[in-house]
Amino acid sequence: DHVATVVIDRGPDNYIDVGLAAGIADSFEQLEADIACRAIVLASNGKHFCAGARLSRAADDLPTGDSNPLYDHVARMFTGSVPIVAVVQGAAIGAGLGLALAADFRVAGPDARFGATFARLGFHQGFGLSATLPRVVGEQRALEMLYTGKRVKAAEAFAIGLCDRLVD
Repeated sequence: DHVATVVIDRGPDNYIDVGLAAGIADSFEQLEADIACRAIVLASNGKHFCAGARLSRAADDLPTGDSNPLYDHVARMFTGSVPIVAVVQGAAIGAGLGLALAADFRVAGPDARFGATFARLGFHQGFGLSATLPRVVGEQRALEMLYTGKRVKAAEAFAIGLCDRLVD
């Protein structure tokens, strides 16, 4: 009752790209307009919540101008007022961590792991992580994750506030 579920179904890894980001943002906006919807659950099928962005030079949705179409849709995910709960299993890495942090709350399974691995790949963090991660875990822990690419397992994520609940 009054709770909608948005499910990512690109298992097993649920990599995000422009099309998926647009679909999620569209769903959030439609549910925001539905006065019966009081909360949104963002979940996924597969081994991982979202193992990151689909990185390929062969992709047909690469940025061509001054803006990145992926980030245009990501920005839309942060505009609503309906509470969002992300249900995280497996990996929430890179853009997947950013997607989890687009939610107001995160519920994680014992196998969940979170990481901002951009530094390991040699490029800047994206998905708004430089703003959202410090707000959730504090500046020092966020810097550690962003600068080193450190991955955090479920128990530590719960201890530092990166996830709000651990469930089996």
